[in-house]
Amino acid sequence: MAYRVCFVCTGNTCRSPMAEHVFRRWVEDAGLGEVVKVESAGTQGWSEGAAADPRTVAVLDENGYTSTHIARRFSASWFAGLDLVIALDEGHLRRLREMARTPEEAARIRLLRSYDPAAGDALDVPDPYYGGREEYEECLEMVEAASGGLLAAVRRALEERTP
Repeated sequence: MAYRVCFVCTGNTCRSPMAEHVFRRWVEDAGLGEVVKVESAGTQGWSEGAAADPRTVAVLDENGYTSTHIARRFSASWFAGLDLVIALDEGHLRRLREMARTPEEAARIRLLRSYDPAAGDALDVPDPYYGGREEYEECLEMVEAASGGLLAAVRRALEERTP
């Protein structure tokens, strides 16, 4: 059974699709593409069916990542099939914990930047939506900085599954 990771932001058009595409590449480069599935969603549904923000697409494309995306809203029923739910900021973390139906589901929720030792106490990935190009590039830098630690955690979890 695949190990499933879902990144969650607000509308699923900026931060979470960026994290999805970056982490998917890390997973594929590590040779884990067949056993780790990566996806994303938003806590709100106002962007359902929309493509990723054009600025997200531009930053991903210019940095060699894929960018095809259709926004969707996170559903509490998904917890059962997910191993990790990665929130992009404290607001998403709180909302996801409210949605969790059991302590086990709540235990699967983490903040992305908690996997970046250099982040210190600054664990939110700020929403770039109201900013410009620079904010999207900073978002990418934060996502990339946390991806190595997240990949290491996923590897450990996979090793624990192996009998």
